[in-house]
Amino acid sequence: MAKKKSSAEKRHRQSEERRLRNKSVKSSVRTSVKKFTALAQKASRNPSELGETETALREMIKKLDTAAQKGIIKKNTAGRKKSRMQRLYNSIKMAQ
Repeated sequence: MAKKKSSAEKRHRQSEERRLRNKSVKSSVRTSVKKFTALAQKASRNPSELGETETALREMIKKLDTAAQKGIIKKNTAGRKKSRMQRLYNSIKMAQ
């Protein structure tokens, strides 16, 4: 059986660290999207929740931009998600 090179072991350790870091960021993005959509549904029924929804929208946009800048998600994916969520927020705001 062939021996593993130390450079291959190091590369494996590095890729594992990156994978875990990227997984954490992706999870955080998904959580913020879910939080925003839940608040948006509440705000559509109760207008007083609109301020909290806007805060969640800003937080979600910040996380999406950060993930896109780091290359964890693609820039177009981040833009598409931001656009859809902003459209949802605007529709709720106009309905009030």
